[in-house]
Amino acid sequence: MKYRLSTFISMLLVAFSVVTAGEVWVSPSGNDGNAGTKDAPLRTVAQALKRAREWRRLSNPAVQGGVRVLLQEGVYRQEKALLVRPEDSGTAESPTIVEAAEGAKVIISGGKLLTGWKRVTEDIPGLPAVAKGKVWRADAPLVGNRLAEFRQLWVNGVKAVRSTQFAPREMQRMLAFDKDKEEIWISTPAIEGLDEARGMEMTVHQRWAIAILRIKEFDIQGERTRVTFHQPESELEFAHPWPQPVIDGEKGSSSFCLGNALRLLDTPGEWYQDYPSGQVYYWPREGEDMLRAEVVAPVVEKLITVDGSLERPVSHITFKGIDFQHAGWYRPSLEGHVTLQGGMYLLDAYKLPIPGLPEKAELENQAWIARPEAAVTVRGANHIDFRNCAFRHLGATGLDYEWAVTDSEVKGCLFTDIGGTALALGAFPDGGFETHIPYIPVNKKELCSGISITNNLITEVTNEDWGCVGIGAGYVRDVTIEHNEVSHVNYSGICVGWGWTPLNSGMKNNRIHANYVHHFARQLYDAGGLYTLSNQPGSSMTENRLEHLADAPYATNDRAFYIYFDEATDGYRVENNWCPEARFDSNRPGPVNVWTNNGPMVSEEIKSAAGLLPEYGYLRNK
Repeated sequence: MKYRLSTFISMLLVAFSVVTAGEVWVSPSGNDGNAGTKDAPLRTVAQALKRAREWRRLSNPAVQGGVRVLLQEGVYRQEKALLVRPEDSGTAESPTIVEAAEGAKVIISGGKLLTGWKRVTEDIPGLPAVAKGKVWRADAPLVGNRLAEFRQLWVNGVKAVRSTQFAPREMQRMLAFDKDKEEIWISTPAIEGLDEARGMEMTVHQRWAIAILRIKEFDIQGERTRVTFHQPESELEFAHPWPQPVIDGEKGSSSFCLGNALRLLDTPGEWYQDYPSGQVYYWPREGEDMLRAEVVAPVVEKLITVDGSLERPVSHITFKGIDFQHAGWYRPSLEGHVTLQGGMYLLDAYKLPIPGLPEKAELENQAWIARPEAAVTVRGANHIDFRNCAFRHLGATGLDYEWAVTDSEVKGCLFTDIGGTALALGAFPDGGFETHIPYIPVNKKELCSGISITNNLITEVTNEDWGCVGIGAGYVRDVTIEHNEVSHVNYSGICVGWGWTPLNSGMKNNRIHANYVHHFARQLYDAGGLYTLSNQPGSSMTENRLEHLADAPYATNDRAFYIYFDEATDGYRVENNWCPEARFDSNRPGPVNVWTNNGPMVSEEIKSAAGLLPEYGYLRNK
């Protein structure tokens, strides 16, 4: 009896110490019915936040010094987005911190494991002869009562290639682009049976963007093939004027690539998912043992949604040391994907027969857009910080401060292997808001402001939608983008501004300082290492290092620059930015930009100081 009583008292003391420290522990092997202590952790982050929410609601003394949600090592697999709401808010004196426990490797994943792989030994109609006997097959996992369909797949942490006509990043020039008949003509591929392929897609290179079009008819006519497409993307592709493919341009016609057909699965590392069976076919790379391989497919597009309002914002929450992985991107499979710029996809667009809007007399087109999904989205919030996190193996945008977010920070984070933009922020007005009209909200709090993006490594992103960017800011003010390294992107590196307008929209005081941008414009053009749009009074672009501007292989002209002030950029002080040559350009800039000492003459000290500060160099090994 004495032993049991002393044990009970010890347990109470442990529980009391945890409560007073404001700690909630979580483990993938825990149980949501547990006490939430280190030795009896909860299982889900959602339950941990609920525990903290109840503490705050009931004014539990545990919250006085803040709440720490401590995640023990492991993979936290999610089948729905974690909702963070105003009731989860902390305060400046009592913040909520969701973090990896000391030394723990923590992954929040939207993926499911594909198991039960078997080598395909029978004859599969449509499988290329070169692949026979080398391809393995598994069933797609169930999500609810439906087979999962996905566009991304990772094998042992390496992204597999969705079956494609050419090697990655290779394309072929198109022969004709007929706007009236809504058809593209190409040279007939030397691959039999493509006219019978199901679910095949065409990726089209169009200047500073791409389009992903689901093929409706593949009509082989000797050496030429006529290709038509499903709706809604067909009408969008042929009606919108900017950007559109070029035929017989300065450096040739625009290019394309076919993908997503079993007949195109002809190289190790490629995969294909059949519809409607859901079966997944994969040709392993050298050294991959499919009986032991970890194969992950994304089953959700969103991992975390921080969702507040102007009246009830979410505030004072920090995420630390967490790896966000395996969020998918489904839209092109369902509706195609035709973009205007920066990954913002079109809802409607057309050329105006008689130019002009009240806000822009010379405007000759209109467009209505929407923004792509993001693995982590923040809306209506303040003091929402991400520190020492990683965003990788993601299908679309990594992190998006979407609307009405203020006084927040992204610091010391890694962004890599991302299909779209690594980090987006600010309004890109969507839905029924025509994109050339200045966004001037009645309540100025709707503008994202006071956001600091510092010492982050962004590399190998935009790998599915080439028209996305490293860091993309729309309508923002008082934003600092400083000491980041952005590299290996297919379009522009760091972009600030939206709207194509000289009119005042509230954008101002944006600071782009001491960043290192390299290996950009790898596939598209009309790009800039640093790229801006519209009027942004009081803004600056200083002491950045820009180099390795790529020679996009399928560009139809040479429009790519180290710094590009696109339409109506104004209000910038541009000083001491190093690049190997003064390759700059602007498109109808305003009168208040001031350029001083930019190019190869900038000092070696400024050049070498750009990019990550030394204490963040560890990100390159992460």
